[in-house]
Amino acid sequence: MRVVVVGATGNVGTSVVQALTAEPQVSSVLGLARRLPRWRPDGVEWAAADIASDDLGPHLRGADVVVHLAWLFQPTHDPVLTWRVNALGGIRVFRAAVEAGVPALIHASSVGAYSPGPKDHPVDESWPTDGWPTAGYTREKAYLERVLDGMQAEHPQLRIVRMRPGFIFKREAATEQRRLFAGPLLPNPLARPGLIPLVPDLPGLRFQALHSLDVGEAFRAAVVRPVRGAFNLAADPVLDAAELAQLLGARTVRLPAPAVRAALVTAWQLHLLPASPHLFDAVLRLPILDTTRARDELGWQPRHSSLDAMREFLDGLRDGAGMDTPPLAPSTSGPLRSHEVATGVGVRP
Repeated sequence: MRVVVVGATGNVGTSVVQALTAEPQVSSVLGLARRLPRWRPDGVEWAAADIASDDLGPHLRGADVVVHLAWLFQPTHDPVLTWRVNALGGIRVFRAAVEAGVPALIHASSVGAYSPGPKDHPVDESWPTDGWPTAGYTREKAYLERVLDGMQAEHPQLRIVRMRPGFIFKREAATEQRRLFAGPLLPNPLARPGLIPLVPDLPGLRFQALHSLDVGEAFRAAVVRPVRGAFNLAADPVLDAAELAQLLGARTVRLPAPAVRAALVTAWQLHLLPASPHLFDAVLRLPILDTTRARDELGWQPRHSSLDAMREFLDGLRDGAGMDTPPLAPSTSGPLRSHEVATGVGVRP
């Protein structure tokens, strides 16, 4: 099989590439990225492509499967730009795959595509995927779900798979995730257990996480198995304030969500924090996922617990860990994180 991975250099992309290179049924992997990496695993070709503007057809012709992972999280202060890249760029990838005659398309959707749901019991893949309308990330993920609905109706022969994972962590992605969600002002040493004294216990703060390598394995299984449709991905246990406090050696403090949100709004408006308060709103409303279908049809079983994934992330954050790809490399932040400051926190990618 020849597989093209669009967005192959980020947190999930590097794990998917690693999983595919170890799969005997996959003979060829082409990684597409806007900025080419120095990381060059054996058996992987690379090509530069911007999904929002470049001709993608030549890269996709002859592929048996296209895996679409590319996503622009920033700038949160410019939702028109993220819409152009994520929503319209995603459509360009899907259409290019159809025009190239690719028989299978695997798309990285998200738990964020789901409509608000219960926190006390899991939902399966039939839960509505209308997202949370004010958050750019969830709005764009939900929109692409509707696009794929139309494509599936128009091209019933096309095998479309949608992966809907929870929050994804690994050590090598820690610097990137700090840069995307916390910004340049967070000191790395704070990730050490015992240095964060309090964890806010907020109504709705209950979510699922998993290790990036386990996500890579799920994508690998979807590449080689004749499956279709959506798959929830998550690991146990479900994380809440108590679990996070134990992980950090902290104690929980009950706080009203409006007060925390007000602080986030102020920090975001002052460009001290890149993560939008609208994403905070969405996180408090995400449902808990039932992963039965992934286990039964993909034969997928996470090897890491959600706590393992969080520990790796915290260790990587403390150590400034990364990989030699532009999204993950610590050098992308610049000396003393000067590049992050110079490009404007939450203003430019």
